[in-house]
Amino acid sequence: MRFVRDEYPKVTQADLNRAAFRVGLKPQPRKRRVTILLDTGLVEYFKAKAGGSGYQTLINETLREAVSQEDLVGRLRHVIREELRQRPHRLDARSPSRPTAVKGAAMRD
Repeated sequence: MRFVRDEYPKVTQADLNRAAFRVGLKPQPRKRRVTILLDTGLVEYFKAKAGGSGYQTLINETLREAVSQEDLVGRLRHVIREELRQRPHRLDARSPSRPTAVKGAAMRD
């Protein structure tokens, strides 16, 4: 059996660092190994919820959801502000700028 010399260059760590991680043909974000300290109760909660294995994935998904919710809230605030800017404010001359007491109602402080 004859060995044929490989014509492709050797793959280096720099090549791997530049590579795009894909699932199918869609690029996927990479994960980064980090070391963080979490409350023992949190770790136990996620381990119990995940059934002992995959709790780190569950923590990752929970953090990703929290970030997307934060982004959603920011986008909603932006849309509401834009809508308020576009609509003229109508002030009814009969409505006071602050609430007043109704006749016969007791005032409370």
